[in-house]
Amino acid sequence: MEMPDAAAKRPMVSVIVPARNEEASLAACLESLVAQSGVSLEIIVVDDGSTDRTKEIAQSFPAVQVLESKPLRPGWSGKNNALVSGIKKAHGQWLLFTDADTVHRPGSLARSIGEAGQHGAALLSYSPEQDVRGFWEKAVMPVIFAELASRYRPAEVSDPASPAAAANGQYILVTREAYDAVGGHAAVGKSLLEDVALARLVKASGRKIFFRYGGDAVRTRMYRSFEQLREGWTKNLALLFPLPVQLAILRLMEFVLIVGGATVAVVMGSRARWQASAAAGMVALVLTVLLMQRVRKAHFSWDANCLALLGLPLFAYLLLRSRILYWRGNVSWKGRTYSAGATSI
Repeated sequence: MEMPDAAAKRPMVSVIVPARNEEASLAACLESLVAQSGVSLEIIVVDDGSTDRTKEIAQSFPAVQVLESKPLRPGWSGKNNALVSGIKKAHGQWLLFTDADTVHRPGSLARSIGEAGQHGAALLSYSPEQDVRGFWEKAVMPVIFAELASRYRPAEVSDPASPAAAANGQYILVTREAYDAVGGHAAVGKSLLEDVALARLVKASGRKIFFRYGGDAVRTRMYRSFEQLREGWTKNLALLFPLPVQLAILRLMEFVLIVGGATVAVVMGSRARWQASAAAGMVALVLTVLLMQRVRKAHFSWDANCLALLGLPLFAYLLLRSRILYWRGNVSWKGRTYSAGATSI
């Protein structure tokens, strides 16, 4: 049996879960959170105007506080509004902001606090293991996360001497002191990329952030249909990448050169034009190897990595769609439409 003094020394953590129509995933998330050990824990679910069984599922967990999100502030994103509603009820010295589609491995919360202390970090964020199923998810998700790993390099993000800052909103652990000092989610209320915006504020304040792939701590299935995938990445991609049109063209050219080179190699070989066949085949092979090296760093299964070639044109489509809808100022997410003024980071 644990002694009372030992229990009293546990760090107090407030876990805040914003949830809007999350009946498919919320139960698994809460089951994994209430089972966490080694910390004093309060779990707050903020129901953000759900029209399904989200609230009912949250209320079925006796250890979970369930709140209604305050009325949406003009220009704010629904998620930021829900998080600010939840933070008012939080008492922890540490805050964990995590999404309803995450599942937390046993003991991961206590370990993450220890890891933050080890690195002297005021904010720690993990990029979860991605659970991908079906063709569309397996094809495009490795491509996207490979690009993210290149754009937001964990070593640079975690380096106090580097201006790079990033976080993954599916898992952000931050001290209450640092969160309050930078203004929290209220300071980034109009951002649809609130995780990166919050990380930038914390790092700009002189505090350290630590960011890494965290498949040993948390996993998630972000989308359960192509429509959800398209809407979600349309919301994010133009904000995550500063030159989306150029990147889309680059990835389309990569796809064309690989497929075209392989096709030319086969055609030229069938005509006994061996030199042309070898040259075209070499171009396709080199580009394919470079693509595989890139996507391997994104931590997906072998079959998803193999489908990444077919994900290149889909990634380009999503990038262009995101850029166009941001130009028009009508980006939609979970039944809400955000104007251009509510999309900055």
